[in-house]
Amino acid sequence: MAGKSQIKTRIESVMEDPHLGAVARIYADAFLNAVPAPQLGEALDEFRSFVDDILAKQPDLSRLMLSGTVSRDQKLQLIDRIVAGRASELFTNFLRVLARHDRLDLLRLILAQCDIEAEKRSGRKRVQVISARPLSEGDLSRIRERLAAELAIQPVLEPAVDPDILGGLRIRVGDTVYDGSLRARLEQLRHRVRERSLHEIQSGRDRFSHSERD
Repeated sequence: MAGKSQIKTRIESVMEDPHLGAVARIYADAFLNAVPAPQLGEALDEFRSFVDDILAKQPDLSRLMLSGTVSRDQKLQLIDRIVAGRASELFTNFLRVLARHDRLDLLRLILAQCDIEAEKRSGRKRVQVISARPLSEGDLSRIRERLAAELAIQPVLEPAVDPDILGGLRIRVGDTVYDGSLRARLEQLRHRVRERSLHEIQSGRDRFSHSERD
């Protein structure tokens, strides 16, 4: 149990570390650049299967490959014994490179960066769509078509639910947020009412001061 806890903590800290995120992007770019364009989808599927199906379902193997206490030579021997001959030569060599640089613990983060970069290269862009309630497939399809027409992108929607927005949608494209939620509209309405009230109060004061002078 102690080993499992250590591995889980290590992965979480990796995902939260901006420096390691930058390192993962470098390896992700290297992996994608090594893959011939027609084979990109197949290569990503192989990468995803290794992380999500093999490592995730074989905790003993995962501990050995991700542990900082296992030597590089031991990890290379493990790759040669378990991966070589079963995976493509390109992916096997990629694992060897990561093992030699003590970066196997970045596998999941590298995979995530590969997915993001592959989307960019294909013209697709991740879009977070936040609603108060889960959206139907029909709703998502209409949102996808609208975004594609207005932003000239191929949106990859990531639906999320946040009851606090009350209604409407909040859409995030990269660093840009399009907030059409009911909560945002209510805040805007309150702001306008407040501004109007302040304007009327100031106008009343101005009229009162003028009448006093008269």
